[in-house]
Amino acid sequence: MKTIGFVISHKENENRRALLPEHIQNIKNKKNLYFETGYGIALGIDDKSYTDLGCHIVSREVAMEKDIICDPKVGDGNYISDLNEGQMIFGWVHAVQNRDITDILVDNKISVIAWEDMYNDGRHSFWRNNEIAGEAAVLQAILFDGNMPYETKTALIGRGNIARGAYRILTDLGSSITVYDRKTEALLRKEIGEYDYIVNGVLWDTSRDDHIIYKEDLLRMKKGAMIIDISCDRNGGVETSIPTTIENPVYEVDGIKHYVVDHTPALFYKTVTRSISEVVSKYIDFLIEDSLDSVLREALIVFEGDIIDQRINEFQKRVKAN
Repeated sequence: MKTIGFVISHKENENRRALLPEHIQNIKNKKNLYFETGYGIALGIDDKSYTDLGCHIVSREVAMEKDIICDPKVGDGNYISDLNEGQMIFGWVHAVQNRDITDILVDNKISVIAWEDMYNDGRHSFWRNNEIAGEAAVLQAILFDGNMPYETKTALIGRGNIARGAYRILTDLGSSITVYDRKTEALLRKEIGEYDYIVNGVLWDTSRDDHIIYKEDLLRMKKGAMIIDISCDRNGGVETSIPTTIENPVYEVDGIKHYVVDHTPALFYKTVTRSISEVVSKYIDFLIEDSLDSVLREALIVFEGDIIDQRINEFQKRVKAN
């Protein structure tokens, strides 16, 4: 039987949590759950709400010693290098794009189940979080733009969950939207000067070494236009994108505002936490009993330091070659 430690993220403005008391009710192995002291405080939940269910409240150090470490933004955790051989991490990792994280996982013989690779019947398990990413990004970005999107034109890149969330908000706020995809990227560059907002909601294909929007394309955009890069891969779909923070979300390149916050759902952490917890709670007993179902097995990208997901190796080879 495995133990799971739930730790508080130290990332700026990150108050999302992985598991709420209301969803622990249906978990069989509650006594194997260890929460860092103050885990629910940001959500108005006291420690007693966890201990009353049979869970443990412990120091951060004790939580970090457990077999499995659960943290929504585990990929941004500054503790990964301190983990011991045989431990597992469970959260958003993004190891494919992050060579530094991958090297640590391999060297320390850590296992990884990555939330970004969890799918149920073809739909991403955390689809609601992704929709909220699109919604939240648009809402914060327009605050820094200073305009309500009435009578504006938006180019929306992508048709997935992130793009759907952005589409919903922009439509409600009165923007006229044109959707582009992989087949119409060249058309977007041709028509880029027509838009007030360019919203990128594409899950970037790490095998690509090109861009959808290049730096020279900015010179043909409307004066004062804004790029809202929700996918926010550094130099990915948008060549000039560099991830920013909730506190300092916007910068300019050639007169074009760029919004590139890499954890926009954290703006609505209470709503997102409920959706995350509902999903995570379904897999806790599988993890504790070390009996992974098909969803978890497919999301096991590193096992005891051995890379399972070959996208990681392929991406690292391309990085080294360049």
